[in-house]
This record gives sequence, structure tokens and C-alpha cells, in this order.
Amino acid sequence: MARYNKVFAGPVSEVLPQVQERLCAAAILPGTALVESGTSFAQAGANALTKIYIAQDNYLAMKGVDDAWLANDRIVGMEMLDEQFFNVRIPTGVNVARGAQLTTNAAGKFILATTGQRVIMIAEEAYNNASGSDQLVRARVARNQLAAA
Repeated sequence: MARYNKVFAGPVSEVLPQVQERLCAAAILPGTALVESGTSFAQAGANALTKIYIAQDNYLAMKGVDDAWLANDRIVGMEMLDEQFFNVRIPTGVNVARGAQLTTNAAGKFILATTGQRVIMIAEEAYNNASGSDQLVRARVARNQLAAA
């Protein structure tokens, strides 16, 4: 069960983030990182270095944040702006501190960045994911950073 019921977390002064719609080649969970792959979206890989989008929950089909977009669905990828918050998916066993630098793993989920990796998001809350399942953690985009030693 997810801690949050939406991936886009605000601010409320902006109704919705800018989005791109594309087909996805495989099933994709909301809150994970996406990259462009030709005319489609693909799951971002480990330490993704290209433009990142966040997979939105499929609210148009009344699906929750734990319901994956199916392969060959038209998926919504949200563009990240500095002033916006997103609830991004972290795998079980990841302990996130407020201000932690996050990058992506091979499944497009957000993990702690290590020295020299691209920092994609900065955690806006502390959460120890000992829940046994992926969870959503509040974060905002980081711009052009590498993880420090």
C-alpha cells in the first residue's frame, strides 16, 4: 500500500505539471523515472544521464499509484521543474534522509547516489523503507549535480 495517492505533489499554485505522452514498451510503475526512446518512453536505467520524466499515476483510468501502466499503453511522463514536488518510487530497503541525493537504479526507481553519479532528485523528507514494498518519497528535481564524496 502506497504512502501517497498521487505522484505530482504540488505546489497547489500550479494545477498540473507539463507532460509528454508516449507509448511505453513495457509495464511501468507510477513514480519511476522515464527516458525517451525514439517515439516511446522507456524505463530509465541505472544512473540515467538523459532527460528524465516521472511516470504519472493513471488517474484517467481511475488507477492508483501502485497500478502499473501496461505495455503498449500511452503513458504520461511529467516534466520536472525546480519549484515542483514529486512522490518518487524507492525500492524496499532504501533509507532516505531529508536532503539525500537520489539517482536511478536499473528499474528506474530512485536510490541514494554515490560519488560521481548524476543526482536527479533531492529528497524532501526522511523515510526508512523497511515496509517490504516500494514506497513513494517526496522529492524535488536537482539540476546538473554529481554526488559528492
